[in-house]
Amino acid sequence: MDDAARKAETTARAVADDEAEPGSPSNVTEIRRLEPKTSPQAETVAKEAPETQAALPSQVTPTATPRHRRNRTRSILFALLPVALVVGGYYYVAGGQVMSTDNAYVQADILGISTDVAGIVSEIDVRDNQTVKAGDVLFRLDDKQFRFALERADAQIGVVRNDLEALKASYKGMQSQIEQAHTDIAFYETAFKRQQDLATKSVASQATYDQAKHDLDSARLKLAQLESQLAGIAASLNGKPDAPVEEHPRYKDAVAARAEAQRQLDHTTVRAPMNGVVTNVPSLQKGQYLAEATNAFSLVSTDHVWIQANPKETELTWVKPGQKAEVYVDTYPDAVWKGSVDSISPASAASFSLLPAQNTSGNWVKVVQRIAMRVKIETPADEPQLRAGMSVTLDVDTGHARGLPSFISDAFGKSKNSK
Repeated sequence: MDDAARKAETTARAVADDEAEPGSPSNVTEIRRLEPKTSPQAETVAKEAPETQAALPSQVTPTATPRHRRNRTRSILFALLPVALVVGGYYYVAGGQVMSTDNAYVQADILGISTDVAGIVSEIDVRDNQTVKAGDVLFRLDDKQFRFALERADAQIGVVRNDLEALKASYKGMQSQIEQAHTDIAFYETAFKRQQDLATKSVASQATYDQAKHDLDSARLKLAQLESQLAGIAASLNGKPDAPVEEHPRYKDAVAARAEAQRQLDHTTVRAPMNGVVTNVPSLQKGQYLAEATNAFSLVSTDHVWIQANPKETELTWVKPGQKAEVYVDTYPDAVWKGSVDSISPASAASFSLLPAQNTSGNWVKVVQRIAMRVKIETPADEPQLRAGMSVTLDVDTGHARGLPSFISDAFGKSKNSK
């Protein structure tokens, strides 16, 4: 009986091994061990073995699907590789015409507000970071001394006018005296000739003759003195006695002094020279004495802004003035400003340093230089406000594509030359 049970078990195990697929993780079939008790049980196990063999194939599940999927993905990737190489090569050859640098910043006109007259600050009309327009009052100085100077200048103009009018009158009076002197000379000449004739005939006395001669000489000397005085008055009147007083140099000088006094008075009121934003206003206080040409605070222009870029020298190969540019400001990532290259510095920044590089020394190390470049931009009213010092990214369209690599172009050139 034991031999029959063992045979049934062996037969069932062999059938299970034959039906299982190779490589399948579920190729192990659970076989119940038959207990060898009596021969009827062995016959029962032998009868149930065909049923077990029929049930085994339904328990096996195919597992080759993931491998097929990996093979399919790999085939697709290998097929797309040439396409990707062609597209990438095209963009490489056709690209490279945009020079981009992030070493760029917003610049604006920054003016130190000052005045050329000294005085005590009497009024401050702006606050820190306030937007002002050209002509707005920024601050005022005490103007009393300047008003007094203006009044003195006005008075001096009147004094000069009166002096010149008096000189003109003296000139005319001197002309009358000269005419009278000419008349006296003619009279004394006649009297002298008469006495001379009488003295020749021994009719008149010698004393009468001498007196007539003395009178004639005195009249001539007086005429010379009058003519000298007339010339002096004419010189005081700038050689043009009949010219209007307003054309005289002394009068013009007095008028200029009055204009200077008025200018200094006007400069006690300091106005904004351009549109912008005032800053550092608290550095100026009311009652403070402000010396002439001393900066009170600063005014940053809002109308005239530009981009100061410092690209590497190797990036400027195809950059020229007039090329279009786009500006991206870090503060406003969604906004774009249009512009164009205005100018390129003729020297590197290191050339203007206080201690330039000594390239002839033995410890020389090559450093890529940066060249300053100025880009003018458009500032529409609807765009955000740009502030001096903001960091930007600058893209300049040079219009020059990268082209084929040098070794490829050289190879094509040699082949053409050989043909």
